[in-house]
Amino acid sequence: MKQPLIILTGPTAVGKTKLSIELAKAVNGEIISADSMQVYRRMDIGSAKIKKEEMGGIPHHLIDVLDPEEDFNVVRFQELAKAAMKEIWRRGRIPIVTGGTGFYIQALLYDIDFTENEEGTELRERLEALANEEGPERFHKRLAAVDPKAAEEIHAHNVKRVIRALEYYEQTGQRISAHNEKQREKESPYRFAYFVLNDERERLYGRIDARVDEMMKEGLVAEVEALQKEGCRRGMVSMQGLGYKEILDYLDGEQSLEEAVRILKRDTRHFAKRQLTWFRRERNVIWVLKQDFSYKDENILAFMLEILREKGITYHE
Repeated sequence: MKQPLIILTGPTAVGKTKLSIELAKAVNGEIISADSMQVYRRMDIGSAKIKKEEMGGIPHHLIDVLDPEEDFNVVRFQELAKAAMKEIWRRGRIPIVTGGTGFYIQALLYDIDFTENEEGTELRERLEALANEEGPERFHKRLAAVDPKAAEEIHAHNVKRVIRALEYYEQTGQRISAHNEKQREKESPYRFAYFVLNDERERLYGRIDARVDEMMKEGLVAEVEALQKEGCRRGMVSMQGLGYKEILDYLDGEQSLEEAVRILKRDTRHFAKRQLTWFRRERNVIWVLKQDFSYKDENILAFMLEILREKGITYHE
């Protein structure tokens, strides 16, 4: 019998956090964060991290488990998430994976093999040097030349993944996009329901802008300043997150605060658009459009519970 797993995802600022708490209460679940930033300690405001008092007594996993200088990638996520799932099932509860990193969710759901090669290979060092020399945009063109599909899926600023894709191509002579395609066709080892929460574009963009304004009020600049004093630099994986790189540019005198906030709002909207493109390509997804439920969480929850019953994902009422 496959173990049960619930996924609740969607674009940034759509309202996943509050709904995930209600869902966890209803199904005797625990939450696993599929967020590439909330995993870091002391990065609270920019990552819109859930506060202790908002958790409603529901255990949360993969939040505040790494220091900002540590790298976090899909392989590390799979490792930590699988360990958390095992513990949750052992307690007779249901894991609910929530967050907006679609790549992580896919890797976990279909148990995709993204095993990293040994660090520090000569080839990787050569590619890293090239990336530094050429800059992200120009370096990304190298990937587009050999694997256009991977180049389309990997953002130019995600230099680490661009390097991995080029490294894979040079080592095997095969495109990483073809390898990943094959992996994605795998059947999931879990009995799952995959919900994607969404809203009308204008409302979503309004929520994104309001969230950025709220972050500024809560002290995002002071948070990034403190991290900078601690030794955090823009080259770190953690400091490439939305909200951190823009404020770093302001602190380094590269742009005004007003301009940094404008860019942060714009780039967060672009990010939400990319997230939705990703989820539309995924299979076995159940779209949950907030407007169809009159924007009432209780209506959305009732719909989700009905789907879980149909799928035989049992829970305690």
